[in-house]
Amino acid sequence: MTGTQAITLYNTLDRQKEPFQPIDPQNVRMYVCGPTVYDYAHIGNARPAIVFDVLFRLLRHVYGADHVTYVRNITDVEDKITARALRDFGDEIDAGRMGLNDALRAVTEKTANQYLEDIAALGCMEPTHQPRATEHIDGMVAMIGSLVERGHAYVATGNEGREVLFDVASMPDYGGLSKRNLDEQQAGARVAVEAHKKNPGDFVLWKESSATEPGWDAEFDGTAIYGRPGWHIECSVMSEHHLGKIFDIHGGGLDLIFPHHENEIAQSCCAHGTDRMANYWMHNGFLQVEGQKMSKSLGNFLTMFQLMHAEEFGGRKWPGEVLRLAMLMTHYREPIDFSVRRLEEAEAILARLWRRAGEATDNGSLDTVVESLADDLNTVEAIRALGALSGAPLRAGLELLGLPPQAPTDDIDLDAVQAAIDERLAFIADKNWAEADRIRDELLARGVQLKDGKDPETGARVTTFEVKR
Repeated sequence: MTGTQAITLYNTLDRQKEPFQPIDPQNVRMYVCGPTVYDYAHIGNARPAIVFDVLFRLLRHVYGADHVTYVRNITDVEDKITARALRDFGDEIDAGRMGLNDALRAVTEKTANQYLEDIAALGCMEPTHQPRATEHIDGMVAMIGSLVERGHAYVATGNEGREVLFDVASMPDYGGLSKRNLDEQQAGARVAVEAHKKNPGDFVLWKESSATEPGWDAEFDGTAIYGRPGWHIECSVMSEHHLGKIFDIHGGGLDLIFPHHENEIAQSCCAHGTDRMANYWMHNGFLQVEGQKMSKSLGNFLTMFQLMHAEEFGGRKWPGEVLRLAMLMTHYREPIDFSVRRLEEAEAILARLWRRAGEATDNGSLDTVVESLADDLNTVEAIRALGALSGAPLRAGLELLGLPPQAPTDDIDLDAVQAAIDERLAFIADKNWAEADRIRDELLARGVQLKDGKDPETGARVTTFEVKR
């Protein structure tokens, strides 16, 4: 462990930047809410994955790779997953050729694996642990039982059957994260508010399952309920299992502050008798596409897979490293406008950085990049600091941001490649397409793939490249 660089983080709990002081510097612990794997993950899901991957890398750099534990969960039991399984495999289930649980697994295995493949292409490291909700059902039943015994939860019967509900009025400081009092609360579960609740804000911990829904046997306060967990209880149980009752950092998107994170805190604190769940709460800002909120109705709903494998956004495919840099060019707490122009700008910046990283001369110090990241993960300043580096310090800085050159460049003459690119651009300007294509094909045969784009300011053609192995 180095521990030499002081880190400050913006804590949503206190609404201010604070010095980061881990509970145990020998085991810095972080939990981040992962995806619900009912469909391919959209580009908005990529932002927390990238943001907290950079934080993971920074913590490993400061405290040592063996002294940081990072948990990011996968939610593989949820009503949307059930609906998708019935949609895709309903005929098989009705014919008795497939059980419901097998159908659920078929849905979640495909989408979870695609998510992992997508974020790996975005340069995200694997977390220390990546638990699935279905692996922790017993722990959820136990925590819910504890909440009932402590007077924080109760069994009730609603229109959809029997439920175990959390009593928000039983926690005096409920709403401390979102800064809302009980009168301002909305329902904290993915079901409508019903008369069987003591308070409108009471949220579901466990709900009864029908014959067409997944379920597990459980008993609460003498009442047997074959059912499934609510959304919020999953993260409380998985985080406690891997990180303990109180840990250092809890992260996720801004949209999770209420109700999800608020309800996680309520469950965990009331079940464990603690005054907090995590010491630092971090949230990344929202994402829009070309100036509009992303939605299927607007036709601008983009999955990570589409951006990297289809020519639907800007008429081309976008490499994962370009998508990553485009995300990091805005501070994580600020809203981000995802646009073709932004991706073109990121690609041009990345090409320049990679060329300088291949230079033999080492200029600058990695410390400037670390200092920027240590200031509430200021990736904007970190990228600016990279621009003053070259050689080994730049390669180290790019690695810290998860943007290392894709392949070793010591056997590629970068100056010769750039000269060939300049020559090709001259041929294109003269409309000599045959010679331009010849240069492109010759470089590709040597493992150098060209990518044409536009300068975001001048509109002039910009050609970048990547080394393929």
